[in-house]
Amino acid sequence: MTSHATEVDLESLLRRALQATGTEARWTTDADEMWCRLTCLSGIQRRQGWKLHVSATAASAPEVLVRAMDVLLREDAAFKFVRSLEQVSALNSRATPRGSSGKFITVYPPSDGAAARIAMELHRATAGLPGPRILSDQPYAPRSLVHYRYGAFVGRRRLSDEGLLVWFIEDPDGNPVEDKRTGQYSPPAWAVSPFPASVPLPPEQEKAAGKPVLLGGRFSVREAIRHTNKGGVYRGTDVTTGAPVVIKEARPHVEGDRSGSDVRDWLRTEARTLEKLKHTGLAPELLATFETGGHLFLALEEVPGVPLRNWVAERFRDVGSERYRAEALEQVALLVDLVAAAHACGCVLRDFTPANVMVRPDGELRLIDLELAVLEDDIALPTQVGTPGFSAPERLADAPVSPTADYYSLGATVCFVLAGKVPNLLPEEPADRTEEQRFADWLDACAGTLGLPEGLREMILGLMKDDPGERWDPDRARTALRAADPSWTARPTPAPARTAESARTAESDDATQLAVIGMVNHLVESMTPADQGRLWPVSTLAGETDPCTVQQGAAGVLAVLTRYFELTGDPRLPDLLRTAGHWIVDRTDTRSIRPGLHFGGRGIAWALYDAGRAVDDRALTDHASALALAPLERTPSYDITHGCAGSGLAAAHLWQRSGDPRLAELVVDAADRLAAAAQSEPSGVSWPVPAEAVSKEAGKRYLGFAHGTAGIGCFLLAAAAVSRRVEHMELAVAAGEHLVANAVMVGQTAQWPAQATDVPTAPYWCHGSAGIGSFLVRLWQQTGDKRYVDLARGAAHAVVERASRAAVAQCHGLAGNGDFLLDMADATGDPAYRAMAEDVARLIVCERAHRDSHVVFPNEYGDVSTSWSDGAAGILAFLLRTRHTTDSRHWMAQVPG
Repeated sequence: MTSHATEVDLESLLRRALQATGTEARWTTDADEMWCRLTCLSGIQRRQGWKLHVSATAASAPEVLVRAMDVLLREDAAFKFVRSLEQVSALNSRATPRGSSGKFITVYPPSDGAAARIAMELHRATAGLPGPRILSDQPYAPRSLVHYRYGAFVGRRRLSDEGLLVWFIEDPDGNPVEDKRTGQYSPPAWAVSPFPASVPLPPEQEKAAGKPVLLGGRFSVREAIRHTNKGGVYRGTDVTTGAPVVIKEARPHVEGDRSGSDVRDWLRTEARTLEKLKHTGLAPELLATFETGGHLFLALEEVPGVPLRNWVAERFRDVGSERYRAEALEQVALLVDLVAAAHACGCVLRDFTPANVMVRPDGELRLIDLELAVLEDDIALPTQVGTPGFSAPERLADAPVSPTADYYSLGATVCFVLAGKVPNLLPEEPADRTEEQRFADWLDACAGTLGLPEGLREMILGLMKDDPGERWDPDRARTALRAADPSWTARPTPAPARTAESARTAESDDATQLAVIGMVNHLVESMTPADQGRLWPVSTLAGETDPCTVQQGAAGVLAVLTRYFELTGDPRLPDLLRTAGHWIVDRTDTRSIRPGLHFGGRGIAWALYDAGRAVDDRALTDHASALALAPLERTPSYDITHGCAGSGLAAAHLWQRSGDPRLAELVVDAADRLAAAAQSEPSGVSWPVPAEAVSKEAGKRYLGFAHGTAGIGCFLLAAAAVSRRVEHMELAVAAGEHLVANAVMVGQTAQWPAQATDVPTAPYWCHGSAGIGSFLVRLWQQTGDKRYVDLARGAAHAVVERASRAAVAQCHGLAGNGDFLLDMADATGDPAYRAMAEDVARLIVCERAHRDSHVVFPNEYGDVSTSWSDGAAGILAFLLRTRHTTDSRHWMAQVPG
């Protein structure tokens, strides 16, 4: 490798190459935060075709770029490259999605012939240099840095049937086809490859192709446990003994550093650790290490059982809180002993988490995934890799190896076992509160449902102290366990008998008020009306929707800020609401709209109409009315989020607000369609996902609010109030009966599966108890049938019992659960439910992070988002209801009593 390998400014290499070749006049360049792009002035620009990717490591990237430019600057093909070595390292990290990892240079050839020629020249130019395999592509040749795939050259996106924006290409007839960017090479059937014969597939793709896989001449691959960028983990069989095995794979150059170390070195370290722990019963027995095609594999005995992370969720779900308490305390004692035993063997674990502990069928624990563990006489690999929430802060900052970091991880894991999660405490700016203080506040907020005895609380906090030197060791943790009040294990979940007033303290009131103010500040100051793509920043890790929708777009935020203005009269908001409303108007077409409330056009119309009324803007209300009356695109969905039930619910709300009889007709039409589509069940009715829907969903019969029976039933209650037709009410009752028949009672809690044949799911709005209870309590109000309210009370118990385990959002978390508890308080008049909601609000507020005058919260992925479903808008909506007792629930049409 030449001296270019030490060069850190990749763009300076480009400038030198352009000057050396005298080609500056042929190329235009532009750059963003990630990419430097070059376009040849004489080049042909295509919208799709065979494109090339060239991989590199952080160490080889400068040389790869120099050699690639020797080829590319003579061609007419547009190309781009990653701007910095830090970003190259990020592309090659183990956390990078498999569909995008390794793509240092991307080339857009003007023809298939040019693609084949450029690929050959790039392969020759970069031969012998290191770089990872790009999993979404086909390598040009064995060990080549050059890869190819058929895909889009120009970013074109459309909405899928699920309402998510997806990249697309066109087939030969001009029909849109999703351009899937996964970790597997999968070209369209009609795209003819211009490249030489293919090279061997990696193990998981061999398995997917139906080919038998035998690794190391001894281990047959049966199935994949998981795939990550660093490599797969497989279940298999040792053909020499017939014993079940686990095979771990480490791909070359993933997490590579400037010295050339990568995840293969992690796997070698794990092998040495397993050899050290051989016959101790602490970890699986090592069987073999071997290399195939540059990939390193480690084979070890398969430990029967389930990861501790799964055990916690499944046991709590199946046995209820009382029995779980006793089992959890036994598990804590075993965890303390496990860490102490590993340290006694001279092993510092460095990644002790619920995912890296197996619970055997006999109840014993085993350590797994010891790739970051360090032996006392071994050389430590980089320590900045770990598991957020479980790794000690100093370890993620490259502190020296120390057993005290494992004490922190032990405390976090104990917390996970007892409370069901570890809070995601985002960094604060400025950091006025210590992590220790913030964690203690959250743990105290869990007291209502956990009721931890003081000894266990102090043990968790002692193990997780910010100062490594002050952390408790396992011996001290054992002493605290022995002293813990044994009656805790038999104590039922505290029944919230307090009134709403007694649940509120001055301190929690102040914290909630500060959170509300800070969230509003964040929403006000993060709005970017000049941005053509997004009005507010959102997380897209779970997929990206239309930028105007309720679920993840501007309508969700607009609705909550409208409500805040109506409640407080904040003078900043009228102009902001008008600006946001007209931004949406400019991006919504009244000729036709997608169905659904959260992903569709009528949900957008709902938000626009209410905003227009609040600020007296006739243009907004007129556009909202036109949008609500626009023809619906054909849909295979019946549900609230994507289908005709959601469209009908929005029409019901808008009819109540405007009195427009055309909207009442739309409500009745939607109810009639649902009546025609209802499928009889032994216990009532359901609405299977139609066959023309996305194939993986077709035929499913969901029970929950977002996608199934509960949400549809809730709309039918509203429709019956509009139509005054008994068949609509009878259909809502039949939906309720189906939910009654499929309830699962564990102690006092009522749970439901996502589908009747599944195990019970988490008690969230989307599929679980909070959403189903929201319908049942309304059905009770209309019918007086006590069975419905009794199950709704059971759903409330499920929500409270699992409060410490939940994320903070609306769709899958505490905000949606808290809104249900407030519904229960309003419907029953029982102040205990408002007290429960206050406890939920306190739990949410404890996970806030201050960013100067802003307050933000983490979503399920640890991102900051403003959206309704997983971000600030949905959380703010609930917190406002806890402070303003006259505030009604968003996205629920009011049914006259």
